Amino acid sequence: MTQLGTTTALPSLQDLLDPRNQADPYPLYSRWRAQAPLARLDDRLMVLTRYEDCAAVLRDGRFGHPEADDPRFAGRRPSLDVLVDEDGRPVRGFLGLNPPDHTRMRALVAQAFTRRRVERLAPRIEELADELFTAMERTPGPVDLIEGLATPLPVAVISELLGVPTEDRHRMLTWSHAVARALVPDFLLPPGAAEQEARARREFTDYLRELVVERRRAPGDDLLSALVTVHDDGDALTENELLATCTLLLIAGHETTVNLIGNGTLALLRHPDQLARLRSDPALTDNAVEELLRYDSPVQLTVRFALQDAEVAGVPVPAGSTLLLLIGAANRDPAAYDHPERLDIGRTPLRHLAFGQGIHFCLGAPLARLETQIALRMLLARAPQVRLADEPEWKDHITLRGLSRLPLSLG
Repeated sequence: MTQLGTTTALPSLQDLLDPRNQADPYPLYSRWRAQAPLARLDDRLMVLTRYEDCAAVLRDGRFGHPEADDPRFAGRRPSLDVLVDEDGRPVRGFLGLNPPDHTRMRALVAQAFTRRRVERLAPRIEELADELFTAMERTPGPVDLIEGLATPLPVAVISELLGVPTEDRHRMLTWSHAVARALVPDFLLPPGAAEQEARARREFTDYLRELVVERRRAPGDDLLSALVTVHDDGDALTENELLATCTLLLIAGHETTVNLIGNGTLALLRHPDQLARLRSDPALTDNAVEELLRYDSPVQLTVRFALQDAEVAGVPVPAGSTLLLLIGAANRDPAAYDHPERLDIGRTPLRHLAFGQGIHFCLGAPLARLETQIALRMLLARAPQVRLADEPEWKDHITLRGLSRLPLSLG
């Protein structure tokens, strides 16, 4: 492993996968960022940990996503392809596309998935959160926030957005957990995970095909109906593009929000001064969510590929290189933030990479923010004595950082 040509004793990719580092990977990131912010693991793989470097790559059109048959990236790209067109070519959601295909497809989706549509969801999200919280209040003893609120709330919201019947929500949850593995690069997946993810993706798309037929016959007021009918100068989403988009929305609309609610709640409980500050000034909630996104990001890493010869911070990056961007490290870069290890819900100005940057900035960011704001306000208002009841447990996922269990006493 080298940094600017200098051999350095640093953590390895296996350290990122080590369960012992799941509870707190940030000391590992700090070592990496301080000793070798541009670490070349081999001739084709680099790891980036600084804010400015990661942000620059995310904005730079020379870095993107390779075609499925590009031999330079065999076995290194995320597992994003299951659907194929009539010519046998993989069909991807716009997350895995470059311009002009990305531009066309995202523009079509953005017409349906508007900020206004998200804002209209607020009363319904509050109603769903109230039902879930009431059920937790009636539970004797400690409750698990992940099971009781953080997981069912986003899955209910994305299910209603897509027009999925209530009785099928448990299937959405199973599919979402498996399909989220698609965000992990192939070379970091545990054995068998790619096959499990592909099987879940096929089951989900088969299910969606039936819903699409129904929405074409009788459109409703849901997002799926809007995606079915959206068009621009005669252009429209093909059925496979629609299915790939819904698969992406399942991950973005569920998994990341579950993690944001869980991680954010845990961070506040471990910083009672900030918890008390937020409780005394609920107007800070929106800013607090941004700081929680920075402090313990639901998305810890992303991958970009050098589609042509480029450079990062003056370091040459040959075409064909794979760049692993450690978002969790970049969001605690002392060059970008004062006291980055400190949680400060009043931090301004506040910028982070939790939702990405550039053309691939997360389309579902407003929805994730809204759900988390509503969940935190309800928790603080209805559980003024909330505290940890036991040690939390973390999911085994290198890309999406989140809790599998967060035991709370609601007081």
